[in-house]
Amino acid sequence: MRIIVVGYGRVGARTARVLAEEGYDVVVVDNDREKVDRARETGLTVVHGDGADEAVLQEAGIADADAIGGITGDVAVNHKICLLGQEYGCRTVLRISEDVSSEKYEEYAAAADDVIYPQRLGAAGAKTALLGGSLNAIGDLTEALQLTTVTVDDDAPIVGQRVSEIELPETARLYAHGHKRDPMTIPLPSTTIEAGDRLALVVERDAVDEVTAILLGE
Repeated sequence: MRIIVVGYGRVGARTARVLAEEGYDVVVVDNDREKVDRARETGLTVVHGDGADEAVLQEAGIADADAIGGITGDVAVNHKICLLGQEYGCRTVLRISEDVSSEKYEEYAAAADDVIYPQRLGAAGAKTALLGGSLNAIGDLTEALQLTTVTVDDDAPIVGQRVSEIELPETARLYAHGHKRDPMTIPLPSTTIEAGDRLALVVERDAVDEVTAILLGE
């Protein structure tokens, strides 16, 4: 399985290394020479260039790739990468930021099979999305993490808060949300939490009680 990771920043670097360690054929694309050199030093296959340039992606092997991730810090660039990925029949994953408006989110999400918020999940979310979006794949990233689902009580302190307002420690990331009986999806930053909602989180095992208390109260 060939996976192209465009962007070798903190999230892209971790994603590429984890996938490569698990035996996947990973190609990194970045236009920063220092990052390219750093990626090569770890033994990764790297193409130096603009990941939104079709010729660069062709050099990276997009014609034979199974998945491509636009994981740069520029959401507009990531959008172009995913549009190109769609043309080649790749699974596409787009990194987005929490300050993107609802209108722009819909536009960007239409170009991708999965959207990730690195602020919430980082490399775990990117890896999972590139491999097909299965929540179960997260468990392979590290034994220190566990997937936890909570149901929001009527008197929970987060009722009425937007997703972007929930202050979680570094030990936890909100991954998915669902209103009552609705299916769980990646929430928008503006999504408001209501009583009865369900939240899925990836939490360090030692911090589960702390995080549950923040969400549901003591």
